[in-house]
Amino acid sequence: MEKVVGLRIARRAVLVCAAAWMFAAPVSHARDFKILQPLGDKPMRLKQGAGYYVPSTVETVRWGSLPNAEAKPVLAVPSGSVVTFDSVSHEGILEDQGKDPVKYFSQFGIQPEQVLKDAQAIAASSLDHDFVKDGPHIVTGPVEIQGAKAGDVLKVEMIALKPRVPYGVISNRHGKGALPGEFPENKGPEAGADTAHPELYRNVFTFCPIKEIGGKWYGILKDKNGRETRIPLRPFHGTMGVAVNTKEKPNSIPPGEYAGNLDINDLTVGATLYIPVQVDGAMFYAADPHFVQGDGEVALTALEGSLRSTFRLTVLKAGDPALPMKAPMKNPFAETPQYWIPIGLNADLNEAMKDATRQTIQFLNEKLGMDRASAMAYASAAVDFQVTQVVDRVKGVNGMIRKSDFAAGGNKK
Repeated sequence: MEKVVGLRIARRAVLVCAAAWMFAAPVSHARDFKILQPLGDKPMRLKQGAGYYVPSTVETVRWGSLPNAEAKPVLAVPSGSVVTFDSVSHEGILEDQGKDPVKYFSQFGIQPEQVLKDAQAIAASSLDHDFVKDGPHIVTGPVEIQGAKAGDVLKVEMIALKPRVPYGVISNRHGKGALPGEFPENKGPEAGADTAHPELYRNVFTFCPIKEIGGKWYGILKDKNGRETRIPLRPFHGTMGVAVNTKEKPNSIPPGEYAGNLDINDLTVGATLYIPVQVDGAMFYAADPHFVQGDGEVALTALEGSLRSTFRLTVLKAGDPALPMKAPMKNPFAETPQYWIPIGLNADLNEAMKDATRQTIQFLNEKLGMDRASAMAYASAAVDFQVTQVVDRVKGVNGMIRKSDFAAGGNKK
């Protein structure tokens, strides 16, 4: 990423959404940060063998729902293709922020040319979105992977994840997050709250510029006393997945066997996500771009910001040695250079933990040849189980299995 110049953190406090104090961070020009505006207005093949490109336009996105069994692809690619998505964060364009990103971000010193054109077009469009019933996410796609059949597994490799703008937002909305009814700490929404009167929602938004310091990138959060906290960036997509096998309109908030809104912060560059294919063509999509997120995501959102993301999409058939478990798989499964990551999902956090434990034992047994009793013992002694998020209706728990534990050649299978 290019060096950011001109990100000066002002000490002036700005009252946002009544009673929510934010510390504005004027990004007056940030001239050395290249704002990644769209490469084009239609899905296309890139030149010189660089793969394919999918922009976020009114024609290529859904707002608040996922592709279903009747979804039409915006692009079809062969298995093994590299596809770049320009994803758009929902922060700054939602109804409780006024649905006008230029106006919304201007209060933090952001100039109009620093606001993404695709975000502006989506906010100003007639795209159907119910702020109460629908999810918040701008879902880009779907892309058909040729030859994919229900029961296969889609292997998604994270090749590149690059911020498109030098700023992001962390949101705490009433009735949501890990402490609904306790946060935000104000009297709550007032009558008349709507797009024209977003301040009446009384939701709290924390604006954070991103800045290069010592060759590394950070989100800069200032508290009411002006104290600065630097959060190292680890970009990833909270949401990516395959079409849901239903004719209904799937809400974009809860994750499931189709992946979707998993919010797994380990899915950074170099990671891989394996997703059980639900419908022919797989129909891959990307959404909910994050700059960084803590496990739990307790406020409701992470540090959210738009990304330019490049993935390699490969179909795995039953019996393929690259599969982490026997197909058809029940749940998505993740992998990084350091860890294998079985995923547990359930609306009940206790059941999500059980699901993650079962997936861990299954992986150790099927892939590494460990008997189930030994797998349970190993899981108890060595596997860290992480709560990925508790804010998306369906909770997520991951088992973190260290690859280094098996590097000595003890696997006899």
